[in-house]
Amino acid sequence: MSVAAMLPTPSGPHLERGLLPADFYAYEELLPDGEREKIDALREFLRTQVAPIVDDYWARGEFPFQLVEGFGGLGIMDWADPDSPEPRPSNLFAGLMSLELAHADASVATFFGVHTGLAMGTILACGSEEQKRRWLPAMSRFEKIGAFGLTEPHGGSDVAGGLQTTARRDGDEWILDGAKRWIGNATFADVVVIWARDAETRHVLGFVVEKDTPGFTATKIENKMALRIVQNADIVLDGCRVPEANRLQNANSFKDTANILRQTRSGVAWQAVGVMFGAYEIALQYAKERVQFGRPIAGFQLVQDLLVRMLGNATASCGMVTRLAQLQDAGVYRDEQSALAKAYCTTRMRETVGWARELLAGNGIILDYNIGRYVADSEAIYSYEGTREIQTLIVGRAVTGGLSAFVR
Repeated sequence: MSVAAMLPTPSGPHLERGLLPADFYAYEELLPDGEREKIDALREFLRTQVAPIVDDYWARGEFPFQLVEGFGGLGIMDWADPDSPEPRPSNLFAGLMSLELAHADASVATFFGVHTGLAMGTILACGSEEQKRRWLPAMSRFEKIGAFGLTEPHGGSDVAGGLQTTARRDGDEWILDGAKRWIGNATFADVVVIWARDAETRHVLGFVVEKDTPGFTATKIENKMALRIVQNADIVLDGCRVPEANRLQNANSFKDTANILRQTRSGVAWQAVGVMFGAYEIALQYAKERVQFGRPIAGFQLVQDLLVRMLGNATASCGMVTRLAQLQDAGVYRDEQSALAKAYCTTRMRETVGWARELLAGNGIILDYNIGRYVADSEAIYSYEGTREIQTLIVGRAVTGGLSAFVR
């Protein structure tokens, strides 16, 4: 069979099968029908339940808790329940799900990614069978929400060697002391994964701290200019006692932490593509409706040039993360491949939302036209889960045969 015969070919108008306008090369059609149906259900939920309210909640810096039950009702995380017969979906499905969420709103995508990717992903990868059965069923149904505590007030990019939160064994308990910063979902999470350094062995360990544990406090970070719906928190751990049963049994070094970040870093790249898709589609619709000099501005050469640049960035980035997902599904992807995708896609995202804002001119800074929210939120996505500069050092070390430029 020829390569051409193996590739999906959309028939008729581009949107005939419900593809997003920005999915110009029909990447979504790579999914099997069962996974496409789930993406369609998620898209409808986002269109009817999320899109109409996000501007209001973003402006107020509040979280729409009424959406949580709806996410659970979609059943898209049921497979994570150890007793579920559902097979684990492909990484391409997971990526397109992240794209779809960010296409609607980056804050909602971040909430979802923290809960399912960082918190649930850590328990899936590092928990014992008993721990998975204890926490994952309720988390998969969104009845319990998770958070992930790694970043610290004085440690971001250097957290691997600079982790200051400590864990001290005391009989059948561990005493956690330290602080975390920028922890999404932490103000209302039921379970928070906390990474701490064993005071005796200096190994990095993972713990699940449950809501209302004495010695654990989470305070909302105010006055953010981006991802305002996300409830980021400063966490203080002051003599916080956690039972040995809550120590993640397969999290025994920073390599285990890094493995989680390698997985979720690709999800951030997918989010960046989703933001580009959303910004492009808003700009395209606006250009068709905005009349100047007696006709829609979409008919002017310079406007079409901006639209094509945006579409090119989104399409190229989607191709990169689609291939990355295929490598993940094959079990052969590497750290530097996730790092390159995160660095490249978030850079192109920043550029693309800037062009969308430019096309909308003054209306681009008004929340009513949505683009202002995309521009602001892109700044956070550009930085979190590892800055562009750190990603380039990971890739640079790989392509130069192991020559590390990291400061020691």
